[in-house]
This record gives sequence, structure tokens and C-alpha cells, in this order.
Amino acid sequence: MRANRLGVGIGKTAAVAVILLWSLFPIAFMALSSLKPAREIFAVPPTFAFVPTLEHYTALLVRWPDFFRGLWNSLIVTVGATVLTAIVSTMAGYAYSRFRSPALTRSASFLVAVRLLPPIVLTLPLFPLINWLGLSDTHFTLIVLYATFFVSLGTLLMRAFVDKIPVELDEAALVDGAGRGTVIAKVIAPLALPGMLALSVFVIVFAWNEFLFAFVFTSTRAKTAPLIVSEMLGSFDGVDWGVLFAAATIQLLPILIFVCVMQRHLVAGLTSGATKG
Repeated sequence: MRANRLGVGIGKTAAVAVILLWSLFPIAFMALSSLKPAREIFAVPPTFAFVPTLEHYTALLVRWPDFFRGLWNSLIVTVGATVLTAIVSTMAGYAYSRFRSPALTRSASFLVAVRLLPPIVLTLPLFPLINWLGLSDTHFTLIVLYATFFVSLGTLLMRAFVDKIPVELDEAALVDGAGRGTVIAKVIAPLALPGMLALSVFVIVFAWNEFLFAFVFTSTRAKTAPLIVSEMLGSFDGVDWGVLFAAATIQLLPILIFVCVMQRHLVAGLTSGATKG
């Protein structure tokens, strides 16, 4: 029995080690390569002992100043889409949680169906309309598109969190003269804050890395960082892998830190549906 337990423990440890190696190797390779001299990035056999250099980061600053403008655009769009998604999803989740009707039931199925569609199906028909409205290449367009794409999942997620809040709290506030808007803002939102944070993690990761919408609807003013990174891959002068790895590392770093800090809320969001009821 003891030998069996020991064998199971070794097996679990080996499985976790393989998963960690599989997941972390690309990130470690990218970050280390951004600090290696160019001739050592793809050296065979690979070198693990090297003198770190910031030459690639300096070259990135000189040769690709648009990348940092793209980071700023990514930040604006990500924050805007996250705030808009959290507000709309909380209000919609409240409606689905507190009211019952055949129309709401059917529309919930529609929300799931929309989320399953490939983004390109929704993107191309919108292009002529947004162009006609003069909203192409603006932060506003990306914020609305990202929020729209994530509101369906956000609504279902927030509904699961609002379901856990006793309806008696709503009724007590309504008896005291509060309207539905006040109930959502002052009763539901504070209690559903963990759900809003979990939803924000999903939206931030999606919006920060999103490529397709930004590729179709932006050209210069609102171009985001992932587009600049893709341009580095298609450079006429050939790919400067050190600069590319430096840009990818800078783009990854804030979202990696954010996800690590918010890990608890991310797990809560993923398990909220499983613990419901």
C-alpha cells in the first residue's frame, strides 16, 4: 500500500513537472533570448551561461517607437473594454437572475450561440458599417467590439454570482424606496465584486492580446501592440529575433503580473458555475 502511494505521488509530481515545463518553456525561452547577444539566441547547443545585454531593448526603442505607442493604445482599449463589459454584464446578469420569462430563457441560449461563433463571422459584416460611420481606426470602436464580444460570457458569469446574493436584500431596498438602478449600484455591485473582478481578468487578457479586430478596424491611430509585433515578423529587412523577443517580453510582462495577482479571482470565476446551487 505504501509503495502504491509512493508511486502515485511520484507520478503526480512527474505530471506536474511535465505540464510546467511545457507551459513555461516558451516564456522562459523568449525572455532569456531577449537578453542574449544575437549570435547566441539560436546557438546549437543552446547556451545557458551568458552575459545579459539590453541591446535588443535599446534597438526596440530606437527602431520601433510605434511599439510603445501601440502599448498605450492597448492599455486604453483594454481598460475601456473591461469597464464597459463589467457594467453591462452586471446589469444583464442581474436581469437574468431576478426575472423569469420565456424571452429571457431564449435569449440566454442566443448568448451562448453568439459566443461560439468564430469572431471573423461577426467582424467582416461590421467593417462597411463602421467605415461608413467614420469610426474606423478609433479606440471607441475597439472598446465597443471587445465589450460586445465578451458581454455574452460575462452576462452568464455575473448571473451565477448574482444568483448567490439573497433576493431579500433587493426587496428590502425596494421597500425603502430605491429603484432598480440604485439596487444594482449599491446592493448588488458591492456583493458581486468578486465576480466582476473575475470577469475583468478574462476581458483584460483577451483585450490585451486581441489581434483580429485590431487588424481589421485599425490602421495607424489606434493600432495596438500585437499588430506592431506582427509587423516585426514581416519586416523587409528580415526578422530581428532579439528585438522581437524583447517586444514580446515587454508586452507579456504586465499581463503576466496581473494574472498572477488576480489568480484567486480567476479561479473563482472558473468555478462559479460549478458551485452554483
